[in-house]
Amino acid sequence: MFNLEEELKKLPHVPGVYLMHDLSDEIIYVGKAIDLYNRVHQYFQAGYKRTPKIEKMVAHIKWFEYIICASEIEALVLECNLIKEHKPRYNTMLTDDKGYPYIRITVDEEYPRILYSHQMKRDHSRYFGPYTSSKSVKDIIDLLKKLYNIRSCNKSLPKETGVGRPCLYYQIKQCKAPCQNYISKEEYNKNIEEAIRFLTGHHQPVLKKLEQQMKDYANDMEFEKAAEVRDLIESVHHISSKQRMEKTSSDDKDIIAMAAGTMDEGVISVFFVREGKMIGREHFHMTGVASEGYSTVMEAFLKQYYASTPYLPKEIILEHEIEDAHLIEDYLSSRRGNSVHILVPKRGDKLQLLKLARDNAFLVLNQDAEKLKREKEQTEGAANELARLIGVPSAKRLEAFDISHISGYHCVASMVVFENGRAKRNDYRKFKLKTIDGPDDYASMREVLTRRFTDERFHVLPDILMMDGGKGQVNIALEVLEKLNINIPVCGMVKDDYHRTRGLYYNNKEIEFPSNTHAFNMITRLQDEAHRFAVEYHKSLRSKSQIHSILDDINGIGPARRKSLMANFKGIDAIKQASLEELSNAPGMNKAAALAVYEFFHSEDDKL
Repeated sequence: MFNLEEELKKLPHVPGVYLMHDLSDEIIYVGKAIDLYNRVHQYFQAGYKRTPKIEKMVAHIKWFEYIICASEIEALVLECNLIKEHKPRYNTMLTDDKGYPYIRITVDEEYPRILYSHQMKRDHSRYFGPYTSSKSVKDIIDLLKKLYNIRSCNKSLPKETGVGRPCLYYQIKQCKAPCQNYISKEEYNKNIEEAIRFLTGHHQPVLKKLEQQMKDYANDMEFEKAAEVRDLIESVHHISSKQRMEKTSSDDKDIIAMAAGTMDEGVISVFFVREGKMIGREHFHMTGVASEGYSTVMEAFLKQYYASTPYLPKEIILEHEIEDAHLIEDYLSSRRGNSVHILVPKRGDKLQLLKLARDNAFLVLNQDAEKLKREKEQTEGAANELARLIGVPSAKRLEAFDISHISGYHCVASMVVFENGRAKRNDYRKFKLKTIDGPDDYASMREVLTRRFTDERFHVLPDILMMDGGKGQVNIALEVLEKLNINIPVCGMVKDDYHRTRGLYYNNKEIEFPSNTHAFNMITRLQDEAHRFAVEYHKSLRSKSQIHSILDDINGIGPARRKSLMANFKGIDAIKQASLEELSNAPGMNKAAALAVYEFFHSEDDKL
C-alpha cells in the first residue's frame, strides 16, 4: 500500500516531472517542478490555496511517481510530451496538439525562408528546436529576418522572379528583394548561413550588436525602441538556454542505464528520444544480476526487449561496452531494415543523458526495494498474521464464497481465491444454482460448497474456508465438510451495521482485531472481492435475460432464424400477420420452421 506521508519525505530537491495516479492507476495529472520536494508537498499541505479543479484532483490521488531531470527546461519539455502521450484528465490540454515550436529553414529552396513550425517533419528542411516559448521563437524569426534580410513571401523562386512589384519589406529595408533579382543567390545564401550559425549557438556577435543598438537608442532618449531591443536580447538568451537534450538531429535513440541491487535484482532504465525529443521512459526489472557481469545482463536485456518491441531506434546508448555488440547490432539492423548502432559515449550530451537515466534507475531500484518489502508485509505477512490470530498452521490459500440474487431470481455464487495474501484470479469460479428456487442463502451455500468439494477439477484444498457471514454460514460450511469427511478451518467474515468488515467468527466466537492490521485489510479485500465477483456474474445473467425474445420460445427457431425473421418482417406484429407461405419463403426458413411459427401465433389467437 502506498504510504503518502512516507513517500513525500523521500522526494528529492531536484527538478523533475511528477505523475499523479488515481485508484485505478490511471494518470490523472502530470506536472513539472524546479524542486520536486517543494512542489509535490504543496498539493497535500493544509491551507495551501488551490483552484477548485486542483482540489478535486487532489481528492482522487492515490499514489504518485516522478522522473528527475537535469534542469527545469528539461522537465518542462518532458512534461509536455507526457501530457500529449497520456492526456491526463486534470491537465489543461492543447486542443490543436501543437506542442512546442521549431524554427524551420527551407534549405532545399534556392532562396530559403525561415519559418515557424509546430513539428519536425522528415523533409529536406533544417529544423532547430523544439523551444519552450512560442513568443521567443517568433521574436527570433523576426530578428533574423531583419538582421539578414531574409524574405517573408511565399513566392516560388526563381520561377516567379520579376512577377509583380517588391513588397513592403523591401520598402522598409528588411528584405533585399530576391524576387526581383536585387540580390544574388550567393549573397542571399551567405545571409542564410549566418542565420544558421546563430541558431547553432553563435549568439555573441548578434548580442553585442543588439546591446550596442539598445545603448544608442537609450542615449538618444528613444526609450520605446530601446525596450523593444531589450526584449529581443531576452529572447536570444531564452533560445540560447534551451534544453540540452533537444538537439536538431532527427536521429532516434534509446538511452539505457542499469542499477544493480544487493538482492540479486536490478533495474534497467530506458529513456526514449524521438526526433530530438525525449518522449518518456520505462523501467524494467531484471533478476539474477548479482552473479552476472554488466555485459551479460545488458546483452540479455537487449535481445529480449528488442525482440518484441515494434520500433527500433537508430542509436542505442549504453554505459559500458558489451562483448557481442557487433552481433547484436547486426541482429537489430536486420529487424529495423537499416543500421542500428550501439554507442558508449565518453563525453558530451549523450553521457549526461546516461547519467540521468542511471540516477532514475537507482531511484526506482531503491523505491521498489521498499515497495516490495511493504507488499510482502501486506500479503504474505498478512496471511501469516491471520494464521497466528486464529491459531492454525497456515493461511497461505484462502477461499471465500458469496451469494448474489434479487428475491431468488438468477441466484448465483462466487468463489475467489487468495494465495499468500494476493488474489489468484485464475482459480476464481462462478456457480449458477441448479437445485434452489427462491431466496434461500443457506440452501444455496450448501449446494455451492458441495459442488466445489466434490468436483474433481479442484485439486487443491484451501487452508482456511472464508464465509461471507457469521454463525449461520459457518455452520452450513462445517456441515458440508463433515458430510464429505474434510477437515478445514472455517471462518465467517462478520460485517457491522454499515456493511463493513468488523471481524471473524471462528470456533463459536467472534474475534475482533484492530482495523489497522495487515490481516484485517487482507480480509476486507477478500470479502469485497467475493461480493464484487458474485454481483458482476449476476449482472451479466440479468443482461442476457433482458434480450430474450418471444421467438426464442418457438421450437426450431434459434438465434440465426430469429435474426432472419426480424430482418425480413421488421417486427413481431408483421410476423404474426404473415401467412404460412410468406414465412416459408423467408431467408433461412423451411416448411417445418414456418409451420412452427405460424401455429405458435395462431394457436395463441384461438385461445384468446
